[in-house]
Amino acid sequence: MSARLSDLHAALGGVLHGAGDRVVVRIAPLAEAGEDAVAFVAHPRYRAALAGSRAGVVIAPPDLVADVLARAEPPAGGWACWESPDPYGTFARLTQWWRQHVQPRPAPAGVHPTAWVAQGARVHPTARLGPFAVVEDGAVVEEGAELGAHAVVQARAHVGAGTRLGAHVVLGYDCRIGARGLVHGGTVIGADGFGFAPVPLPDGSGRRWEKIEQLGAVRIGDDVEIGANCCIDRGALGDTVLEDGVKLDNLIQIGHNVHVGRHTAMAGCVGIAGSARIGAFCTLGGGAIVLGHLELADHVHISAASVVMRSILRPGQYSGIFPIDDNRAWEKNAATLRQLHALRERLKALERRTTS
Repeated sequence: MSARLSDLHAALGGVLHGAGDRVVVRIAPLAEAGEDAVAFVAHPRYRAALAGSRAGVVIAPPDLVADVLARAEPPAGGWACWESPDPYGTFARLTQWWRQHVQPRPAPAGVHPTAWVAQGARVHPTARLGPFAVVEDGAVVEEGAELGAHAVVQARAHVGAGTRLGAHVVLGYDCRIGARGLVHGGTVIGADGFGFAPVPLPDGSGRRWEKIEQLGAVRIGDDVEIGANCCIDRGALGDTVLEDGVKLDNLIQIGHNVHVGRHTAMAGCVGIAGSARIGAFCTLGGGAIVLGHLELADHVHISAASVVMRSILRPGQYSGIFPIDDNRAWEKNAATLRQLHALRERLKALERRTTS
């Protein structure tokens, strides 16, 4: 795959400086790019890395254009700078353009001979159903949607226009996902939420768990991307909701009746317990946990591996991570932490004595 820089610029916009007729064959990180590659730099703190880069084309903000063009030992024809007020956004759109031109073409519209569609289901003629895909009674698969191999759309579920469900994805009964979504392989949407009532045993020796049937569904908006092997549980009574533009990484657990606001993003292994409410434009780092029934306001950002144990009602960056240390020092610090309450009480007693 190769592309002329002027053609890329015409498709994506921006301003070209220097060798605008350069041909690029790949997109690469700044430190690894050669003269046949396009890279990007978004912040002045990367000036040193930029000075040593051999990238033939660099997407850069206006204040770094001169730095891009002034690099030492330019190749024949010189360096090229693709000026953009939002280099990261231009880079993202460039990757989309590149994938459209290099990835394998999708299979033609239609139903694979091994797929099964119930008589009462509605599958648009432009949809694509892969090998052994299943669409149950009353389900709807809209225009241009795609179901990968072994994907299952259960009864009365709804797949929006242009949405792709990867291999082995399950969209549970009565659940729906909007338009232009992408769900990667192995994800299950609409499994039962974790609901059990403790019931005393007849002999009084303890309690057993009585299942609470999960009678809600999952509602997912437009332009949502969900990574591989995620689990999004259906609601107990109302629905679990993911609003428009939500982005989930791999291996994420969303409990029953959780509500996630628009354009919130979560990195891998995040866990959201039941009935938590996450605001819009939030981010949660990898491995972060939000306990049940808590609320996060809009624009709250949780650091990786943090455990949210109280509602956060003001925007900002929040962390709850005990710093890593060598094991012996960590054990000493942990032992001190266990004594903090007793030390606090002793300090309060001393303060009362000194002020009386």
